[in-house]
Amino acid sequence: MTEQEHGGPACDAAISLAFSVLGKRWNGMILDALSSGPLSFVSLKRTVTGISDAVLSDRLSELAETGLVTRDVDAGPPVAVSYALTPQGERLIPVLQQLGAWASENLTVSERA
Repeated sequence: MTEQEHGGPACDAAISLAFSVLGKRWNGMILDALSSGPLSFVSLKRTVTGISDAVLSDRLSELAETGLVTRDVDAGPPVAVSYALTPQGERLIPVLQQLGAWASENLTVSERA
């Protein structure tokens, strides 16, 4: 049975697509960190507290594949790699800020033992 047959509306495909990217742990925080400008891998790792090198690398690759982040290599010397938001990524920042404001006003964090 489809959602429609159960009497409820089907999930919007665009919302599902957005959350397939934004719903992954760390992606929103990485995008937020890049909102103030390009950062190196080390700077991102420092800014996104608690993320491992491997996960940060994976998430940056995924965000680049979706067209939200670019990876720029400066041949140097020394070689320097920086990550920055694309225009599509920049257009997402006001949405993330609104989501954060909504969360601050409407969600409570429960204490876990």
